[in-house]
Amino acid sequence: MRYVIVRDDDTNAFTPAQSLERLYRPFLSRGFPINLATIPEVTTNATMADGRPEGFLVKCNGTKVRTMPVGANQELVQYLLQNPGYHIAQHGCYHNYLEFDRAERDAIARRLDHGTNRLLEAGFPRPRAFVAPYDKLSSTSFLEVAARFPVLSTGWFEFRRLPYAWWPGYLLKKYRQAAHWRISKTLLLSHPGCLLSYQRDYGTMLDEIIRHLKVDRLTVLVTHWWEYFRNGKPDELLIEKLHQTASYIASQPELKVISFDDLANANLPLN
Repeated sequence: MRYVIVRDDDTNAFTPAQSLERLYRPFLSRGFPINLATIPEVTTNATMADGRPEGFLVKCNGTKVRTMPVGANQELVQYLLQNPGYHIAQHGCYHNYLEFDRAERDAIARRLDHGTNRLLEAGFPRPRAFVAPYDKLSSTSFLEVAARFPVLSTGWFEFRRLPYAWWPGYLLKKYRQAAHWRISKTLLLSHPGCLLSYQRDYGTMLDEIIRHLKVDRLTVLVTHWWEYFRNGKPDELLIEKLHQTASYIASQPELKVISFDDLANANLPLN
């Protein structure tokens, strides 16, 4: 058996419920869980490295507040709670640029705990997985996240950013050429990049996804809901690629779609 985790990033207070429904009904109808890396209290002026507004703020509509908790969007919250196939992971706190690439332990701890509390206030279960904005964490952030979450999902691991005590485990992971590893009670997952993205070649996208699904024991497929609705209209071809992915997985009896929660609850083979 090989395993697939679908991770969609950047759900926040401005995410339209109908956008998620459009994207993930073919998954939910098949009983496939969807892991939503959810921003607990999104910064309304969040920008990318080049200063452009973040794509997940497409429905911000000129709001003047500085931050907005996800619980403020009750239509979204009720939709997610009524569809138990969605699993909520914590995606940072405010999603400020590189907000967990810092050394101040107290500030990191406050953001982690504040983010979790915002998700609980919205009515979601306590998140068991953490996703750092931009896949960047300092060594202190790694330690604080591992103390709170049984699963950390990121893109890659940089030796110089890891806590010193983790170096032997990381070197063993590298020696084994493993994508995923464990430190104490925390699973550390990497992924092969955002394979479902408008920045990828649509002509080879599905083939690349299938290649990983055929080889990797556990594949984390990462995508971003807002990429499918750029410029205020749906990207029908990209949506089709997403739905083709669901159809392919459903046709392969050796593939099983799981959630981060499933992974935290069971001792599944990772590599």
